[in-house]
Amino acid sequence: MLTQLSTVKTRLNISDTSADILLTSAIAAVSERFDRECNRRFARQIDAIEEFPADSLEICPANWPIETVAGFDLKTNETTGWQPLSPTPDYLVRNHCVISLECAAGSRFQQARVTYTGGYVLPGTTPDAGQTALPSDIEQACVEQVAYWYQNRNSIGVLTSTVGAGSHLPQGDLLPCVASILKKYTRMNFD
Repeated sequence: MLTQLSTVKTRLNISDTSADILLTSAIAAVSERFDRECNRRFARQIDAIEEFPADSLEICPANWPIETVAGFDLKTNETTGWQPLSPTPDYLVRNHCVISLECAAGSRFQQARVTYTGGYVLPGTTPDAGQTALPSDIEQACVEQVAYWYQNRNSIGVLTSTVGAGSHLPQGDLLPCVASILKKYTRMNFD
């Protein structure tokens, strides 16, 4: 999850445990929404697998920043399945988020995949060398979105709410400041 329960409770000034299950579910839901909204996965994953057309030269994995690339596999048909590419194709990791291949792993009639480690270390865990902590603006956006939902949870069915100087915010949608932050972390697809 993109933030911890204790952080959200501090933001909401809640000290008892009566809302813990509800808030934990909200944090999980908002974290999942952020992943979908940004077309990526924020949480660090070891040995993540990303499939791509074998004739591609650019791969934009869902978990980034990319730490390491373990290898590439190629599938020509379902009978033989995935076969490791040996030798490993020459590649370059650019901007910690794109894997550029020197030449295609195969033809347009084949499927390829890369095994890699990437993503952010989530709050509550200290990153090791070579790992990257979740950016603080993403965590804060998650905290604010969960707090907003929690404070307005009894308004289910209301289509809009007035915020500030008469502006209207659709219920259940992302806060404008949250949407603005997420825009910076959206993964683009070249497929």
